[in-house]
Amino acid sequence: MENFEEILSKDLHQFLLSLKEVDERLPECPDVEEKWEEIAKAYIPDGIREFQDYPSASLGWMMYIGMAVAKMWDTEWEIYAKIEDLYGYMRDKRGYDSMDEYIREEILLLQGDDYTALEKLTGECASRVYNALRRQNIEPGTKDAFNGYVACLHQLYLMGAAMQLNRMGYHMTKMN
Repeated sequence: MENFEEILSKDLHQFLLSLKEVDERLPECPDVEEKWEEIAKAYIPDGIREFQDYPSASLGWMMYIGMAVAKMWDTEWEIYAKIEDLYGYMRDKRGYDSMDEYIREEILLLQGDDYTALEKLTGECASRVYNALRRQNIEPGTKDAFNGYVACLHQLYLMGAAMQLNRMGYHMTKMN
């Protein structure tokens, strides 16, 4: 699965780079990265429950979460960092099914074309990742299937954070 996650990372990075949503060098934000495990543990029960019927939502919501955490880091991290269950905090605002809308409207403050464009882009990223997972021909319900799902979520979280950091003007450039 380690190789699979690396392939996902490269594919998403190249895709987002082609759209100028991220830079060649991805940003480093340890505070956001450190929240991953806590968020994943809280998210996985909901995500797995939704995956069979709504795989793109189950995967795509994690990209929104990555974006939201990056935005929180940039604005009020001293407050948000102390929230014990950051995923639950976001989910419980409007419920799991409307979490994407909550994040786009209330955290990212998007509307109009920007709101719609992010919905489309996140859907495309989730579809890419889902198709990559399906091509692995992993037997459903196995440990490998679980690990593959988690790898997908992890990369979507990281790329969501990278996209949002880029949108807020954080760019990683090589220093001489």
